[in-house]
Amino acid sequence: MTNALPVLPPLGPNWRSNRFHSKWLFAQANNLFDFFQAGIINPAGGFFDLDDAGQPIETANPVRQIHNTTRMIHCFAIGTLLGRPGSDRIVDHGMSYLWNAHRDAQNGGYVWSLDNDGPKDDTKQAYGHAFVLLAASSAKVVGHPLADRLLEDVTQVIEERFWEEQHGAVTEEFSRDWQPLSQYRGQNSNMHLTESLMAAFEATGERAYLDKAERIATLIIGRHAASLGYRVAEHFHADWTLDKEYRGYDVFRPYGTTPGHWLEWARLVLQLWTLGGQRHEWMPEAARELFRQSIELGWDKDKGGFFYALDWDDKPRLPQKLWWPCAEAIGAAAFLNEHSPSDFHEQWYRFLWGFADRALIDHREGGWWPELTEDLQPGTTLFTGKPDLYHALQACLIPLFPATGSLTKVIPESVAQT
Repeated sequence: MTNALPVLPPLGPNWRSNRFHSKWLFAQANNLFDFFQAGIINPAGGFFDLDDAGQPIETANPVRQIHNTTRMIHCFAIGTLLGRPGSDRIVDHGMSYLWNAHRDAQNGGYVWSLDNDGPKDDTKQAYGHAFVLLAASSAKVVGHPLADRLLEDVTQVIEERFWEEQHGAVTEEFSRDWQPLSQYRGQNSNMHLTESLMAAFEATGERAYLDKAERIATLIIGRHAASLGYRVAEHFHADWTLDKEYRGYDVFRPYGTTPGHWLEWARLVLQLWTLGGQRHEWMPEAARELFRQSIELGWDKDKGGFFYALDWDDKPRLPQKLWWPCAEAIGAAAFLNEHSPSDFHEQWYRFLWGFADRALIDHREGGWWPELTEDLQPGTTLFTGKPDLYHALQACLIPLFPATGSLTKVIPESVAQT
């Protein structure tokens, strides 16, 4: 039962100031880079999805989804900033595919997925465009020659096609020729856009990016989550009224609420508060409450792990335990421990790393298991192979740097000071 609730140890020095822990985190980050760097480059363009052993799942004509392309660019831009050899080659490979394949030169915007023959899903998704903005911002920080063109292009698309000024958030999805596909509005795409807008502000200094991020956070957290006891609602109608009856059709839009997103927002709200000059007094309390509620309602107190989705009675709707909520909880605890230090945040930071080490990190093959069953065994109902570097890498690196901005901002600042 060691995975269930933490045994609260006597607290010594903060783990983030512990040199051995820092070395352990760097080693974990390096292991993740090793796992993905060895086999992800598809010579035909873009990146392979990897199996449990780090080999391409399909090599003949695999589908490449835009969030995978862009997240790899972002992660290996971080690798470049850290001085990891070979990272710049992966950034360049991803940027070329993003600009020359995902970008729709005829209609504008970026299609969701492609194979060697062209688009497979040619819809234009706000979620995907948020990550294009993140990739462009990260590539700009490392000086990639396409970064400014990509950043200008995707910024214009977001502004002209997705942004709804009357609501202070983005709409969700269009066909390839920009016909609206639904009246759905979702917090997930807006949450990741908040992350990307902050990165774009850091990369360019342009305040308009930060202003949009603050408006999104005010709508989704300051207004809606606060009214729901700091449970983050996922699904909304076109006028941004809550849609509790929405039945999600895939892993990106599950019914009910997703505690992992409460954790992600806890960190993003604190980052936004810091970048914005600590002007919004509601943000630190919101971050604390989002973290506390995710632990109280989302953590399986019997077996351990965060349930993927809850219904509106706070009961498990999808009982699988995914890797990314734990990774986001680690990042949130690190941010909270800097801005709202407490034994609670420090104890959970330590406990979460213990859980990840026991249940999520694959110490034999490398990478993290993306999905665990309710009984904490590797599962395959939602994911195949090891699909993601982004969440786990940031969990390893966020605690190593000041909690004042994106990794692409704080890593160069820290290196410059050494």
